[in-house]
Amino acid sequence: METKAATPKLGFEEEAAAEEEEEIEGWDEWQSDEDNSIAEFLCLFCSFRFDSTETLFNHCSSDHAFDFHVIVRDLGLDFYGSFKLINYVRSQVAEKKCWSCGLTFECSKDLQNHLHAAVGYEKGGKFLWEDDQYLKPFMADDPLLHSFAADEDDEDYNVLVDKEELMRELVSNEDFAELCNDSQEILRDSSSELDIVQNIGNKQGHAENMACHFDKMKTNGILMEENFGPFHQRRKDRQLRFSIANVTTAREIMDVNENYFGAYGSFGIHREMLSDKVRMDAYRGALLKNPCLMNQANVLDVGCGTGILSLFAAQAGASRVIAVEASVKMASVATQIVKDNGLLLEGTEKGDEKQCSGKIKVVQCMIEELDQHIQVSPHSIDVLVSEWMGYCLLYESMLSSVLYARDHWLKPGGAILPDTATIFGAGFGRGGTSIPFWENVYGFNMSCISKEVVEDASRVPIVDIVDGQDIITESAVLQSFDLASMKPDDMDFTASFELKLRSDLQGDSTTSTLGIWCYGIVLWFETGFTSRFCKEMPSVLSTSPYSPGTHWSQTILTFCEPIVMQSDKSIPDSAASVGTEGCPAVRIRSRISIVRSSAHRSIDISMETTGISSDGRKCSWPVQIFNL
Repeated sequence: METKAATPKLGFEEEAAAEEEEEIEGWDEWQSDEDNSIAEFLCLFCSFRFDSTETLFNHCSSDHAFDFHVIVRDLGLDFYGSFKLINYVRSQVAEKKCWSCGLTFECSKDLQNHLHAAVGYEKGGKFLWEDDQYLKPFMADDPLLHSFAADEDDEDYNVLVDKEELMRELVSNEDFAELCNDSQEILRDSSSELDIVQNIGNKQGHAENMACHFDKMKTNGILMEENFGPFHQRRKDRQLRFSIANVTTAREIMDVNENYFGAYGSFGIHREMLSDKVRMDAYRGALLKNPCLMNQANVLDVGCGTGILSLFAAQAGASRVIAVEASVKMASVATQIVKDNGLLLEGTEKGDEKQCSGKIKVVQCMIEELDQHIQVSPHSIDVLVSEWMGYCLLYESMLSSVLYARDHWLKPGGAILPDTATIFGAGFGRGGTSIPFWENVYGFNMSCISKEVVEDASRVPIVDIVDGQDIITESAVLQSFDLASMKPDDMDFTASFELKLRSDLQGDSTTSTLGIWCYGIVLWFETGFTSRFCKEMPSVLSTSPYSPGTHWSQTILTFCEPIVMQSDKSIPDSAASVGTEGCPAVRIRSRISIVRSSAHRSIDISMETTGISSDGRKCSWPVQIFNL
């Protein structure tokens, strides 16, 4: 029988030393195994693998238009924000969706061909990857989630730490204490940057002082890594994370708002709008020719300008009109105009009795701040009226303010004027470009310029008048809005549609033989004052190329290459490319996305174009991105 030798009993200190030695040996073995292994990082968008995060992200930037480091830096994402971004992108790609615009594709190859620089990072005021579900790794054992921040430790992530530490520095600044207290309350009540701006708008000087303070700290070399506590400690100050990135965004929003409302202080703009007969006839008719709607109504005019719509409302029999205007100059002008016409609401308190003259009260503020300036009972407004439309309908993003007013003050079943809006699109021909102009300039041929002009136009939307005779396809509806029920997020949408040659052009002998060139898609809108509210006299305000011109004109999106179109009866050359004279397209399939831009009051437009020949062959062109 074999017996084991007795194990000598160790003292406490000897036992501890032995355990420590075993731990060190185990650590060395683990490190050795790690050093000998090669990490394989899977691309976020394709099946390529890389041996470092640096090469992976360089590949994503160059091949898939996704610059991870720039996004993290520009948005001020912390570790968890970056972590969620990676999981969000992987989840979208797995569903064959574009991570930025949300379009869905039939196969991964189509998705990869579509990928483009981001047209926006937010929806409803939150990052697309804001949901905490993206804290859970989408891909099991994803080594990228453990390594993506390693290359940033000495560089970009220091900047994020600096921004958070800066807020603690500012809390001790007596001049900024009030702003910080207010911002904490704002952040608890709403995540909207716009709300933050509205609450601190009168303290812009403090924001500027903060930026200067930050610059001084950088100049003096104060911002150093060793000055900051561990990451989990910094996260305890989450309520104070009103970072430089947010302040910069807030300041940019304030600047844009000031420029926007300041521009409406120009009388030239108001003369142009008041001279727009289509515009004025539609609003005047809706207000003056619907007495059942306006008689003794409480009316709210959002963005009153000169006050013309408020004057119409008072003339139509409204009992009280609140005219809200954010431009300081125009609010003053509107007040004087209303007073000069004997309609200014003025009064003195005498016990329980209020003696008033006039009907219109002009309030200078943004509509979101109305409660700070005048007491208006919730849901007490009978008629909400606003001329909020911008180029391509949604430029200027004033619609969100109208919806805010609707949700806060309009009575259930109350009228909103206009109450519908629709965006249309159609293909335009050579006459919708500047090519004919350059071909004959006082008898001289300057057509060499036109090629460069058309190329430039394929990158920038053009707001101009397009004659109805230059429209070569049937019209298509991109999106319709019901202003009585829509939500702010509905302003971001994607529309897929097909365009065919106009029926009157299909029988044309020249078109049948040579085809006709389509140079792009023109967009316009119509707003309706429908019988839902305007029962006696409904009407439509149209900016169509087939209607009299308006100051909105149309919005022109030019193709990167013109497409030849012909009728369905054309016989294509099987060797020719679709969309050329040898193989004209009989249909143009397009997908257009319009979203609110990260740049305040702007919109981003993406356009995908595919030509389809009579034998079913297709040709797709690269996605085009426009900013308006």
